[in-house]
Amino acid sequence: MTEPDGPGVLADLARGLSDSSIITDPEILDSYRRDQAGLVDAGMPLAAVRPRTSDDVRQLLRIASGHRVPVVPRGAGSGLSGGANAVDGSLILSMTGMDRIIELDTASLLAVVEPGLINADLSKAVGELGLWYPPDPASADFSTIGGNIATNAGGLCCVKYGVTGDFVLGLEVALADGTLLRTGRRTIKGVAGYDLTGLFVGSEGTLGVITQATLRLRPAPPAPSTLVAFFADLPAAGTAIAEIAAGVVPSALELMDRATVRAVEGWKRLDLDVEAAAMLIGRSDAGGPEGAAEIERMTRACRSSGATFVATSTDAMEADLLMTARRLALTALEHLGTVLLDDVAVPIGRIPDLLRSIEEIADRHTVLIGTFGHAGDGNMHPTIVFDQRDPDAVARARSAFEAIVGVALELGGTITGEHGVGLLKKPFLPQEIGEPGLEAHRRIRRALDPLGILNPGKVL
Repeated sequence: MTEPDGPGVLADLARGLSDSSIITDPEILDSYRRDQAGLVDAGMPLAAVRPRTSDDVRQLLRIASGHRVPVVPRGAGSGLSGGANAVDGSLILSMTGMDRIIELDTASLLAVVEPGLINADLSKAVGELGLWYPPDPASADFSTIGGNIATNAGGLCCVKYGVTGDFVLGLEVALADGTLLRTGRRTIKGVAGYDLTGLFVGSEGTLGVITQATLRLRPAPPAPSTLVAFFADLPAAGTAIAEIAAGVVPSALELMDRATVRAVEGWKRLDLDVEAAAMLIGRSDAGGPEGAAEIERMTRACRSSGATFVATSTDAMEADLLMTARRLALTALEHLGTVLLDDVAVPIGRIPDLLRSIEEIADRHTVLIGTFGHAGDGNMHPTIVFDQRDPDAVARARSAFEAIVGVALELGGTITGEHGVGLLKKPFLPQEIGEPGLEAHRRIRRALDPLGILNPGKVL
């Protein structure tokens, strides 16, 4: 690859795009350098560009390809794996200016949107029509649909309804050379050709830039019934989770350990039990007798697993309060120090083993770990809290992080359930997919981006 011509790129961008969409001020550029992941590097970009249309994106990619300049696509910057971190001399492609809802088809239960649309804004818009967009990451209030698709984001409802990719019917994607590709369809079923839509979902901006998405919607579900249970030890909560999963598909099943509950309670005063080792929140949105039966089965599972307290409610305010506590988990832990957030998933039956191992890792490395996550699908977020000013604390945090990833793989799990590989999990990918898997990834990437300009250094 030839040395990029920075001034030439900027001159061509100025001719091909509106001046207001090109940012070169160093102080402003600094805010585009990284996402929310800790302990991973970020370079200094040449410029940030905020396109308004698909044609803008195509033009930028043509120019970047011509000059061999790296392009780092970016949504809201809320990612947790370093997937949107800049490389030196790159163009940051900020998609937040493309945030329109293009179409809401209530008869066909689909929406066509631009990638910069905020997840919660889509949910609000379709909710006013009696519809529902299920993918609901904890960052729903500020993360973008494009970012959700790029990482195949999960969320609180995915135990029953699936992850982001399960609701992507089709995509419009700008390839590295500026070619505009349309994948998928507007129908629920369709098997014509390879699943190119699935290829781009979760590709973290390394294969193309999403410029439009066709998303599947659902009718709004009944108001949920909610269960909360507290446990004297963490593995007992894990046993309850496995037992619930064997007999019920809840609409949400979320876990918070003692460290996380105490962090949330210390910050927001929600009257949570700070002495319990774990708090489990379960939901059923089946409605009517079926929903009541699901809550009852969850209650029995918690009690038989040793829960010290179980309560249920159909009150919407109480339910929202409990789910708010769960959504505040990461921010509350951030109030205690620097955090290194892990994102591992294991088979449901191995959750007790994972939780037991996390406790042992915390003791062995002398670190505070707050564990929370999507218990219903085995996706946990052990979050290491440390003092980034202390080199020894940083080293112990890194070691604990690596140990958690290793345990997840030993238990038949994965290094990332929903946050993506990015930079943070890149060193561990070979352990999960092996050399043949890595080579298959490399071949796909070279085929779609032969110059290697799209989000270089990420994933592989």
